[in-house]
Amino acid sequence: MTSSEETPSFRLAYVPGVTPGKWVRIWNERLPDVPLTLVGVSAAEASDALRGREADAGLVRLPIDRTALSAIPLYTETTVVVVPKDHVMATVDEVSAAELADDIVLHPLDDTLDWEDRPGRPANERPATTADAVELVAAGVGLLVVPQSLARLHHRKDLTYRPVTDAPESRVALSWLEDETTDLVEEFIGIVRGRTVNSTRGRPKPQPKPQAKAKDKRADKGGAGRKPAAGKSAGKSGARTAGKSGGGKSTRSGSAAPKAAKRGKPRRRP
Repeated sequence: MTSSEETPSFRLAYVPGVTPGKWVRIWNERLPDVPLTLVGVSAAEASDALRGREADAGLVRLPIDRTALSAIPLYTETTVVVVPKDHVMATVDEVSAAELADDIVLHPLDDTLDWEDRPGRPANERPATTADAVELVAAGVGLLVVPQSLARLHHRKDLTYRPVTDAPESRVALSWLEDETTDLVEEFIGIVRGRTVNSTRGRPKPQPKPQAKAKDKRADKGGAGRKPAAGKSAGKSGARTAGKSGGGKSTRSGSAAPKAAKRGKPRRRP
């Protein structure tokens, strides 16, 4: 895999049954200048395709070989049994694994369900693929237990499927090389996790602007040189005025009163 600067594109691998259409649409809306290419791979080849850098990330089925790979589980699928429409199990809403005991249950080589004890009776040979197994079910050879999305992918008019209540479930995950978590991989992680376009998760937080601190310092310096408030200045000047004109004695005010009396003219008597 090359960096996003060298290759402004994104390759997404996906296994059968997984439908990445919604995420691809969101990608095209958010990153219209970075084309996304879909790469179809089998479930068994998915991890090797990522390690071989055939794709930048992949939608895979767990479990996979996690050597050098990171993986984020996305969702879990219901497991179903695929049967002919005229089979007795087509008449019920759901079945248990024990109810498959008398039937031949096909086990294709690309099966990803993690069984401890597989239900039913094994066939003489294992089909190469799930698609081959579906054809054998239609031919009346046996039944097939698969994730629901694969039953829908290989839908036929003469077949139907029912949930298996106690079967292991298939988990779909997003996987990529753990040492190559590029910006584009982070973008796709955000999309599949439902982050909005303005989400800051996984992105560096903006740092405070330095000029804001400088502005605060200027404000502090300006406050030191401000004039006293009106109430304080008035109080000081009022005290000086009161000292001059109030009842307190002053040598200057005491000598001024007799001089004013001498300057007045004497009043003549009639």
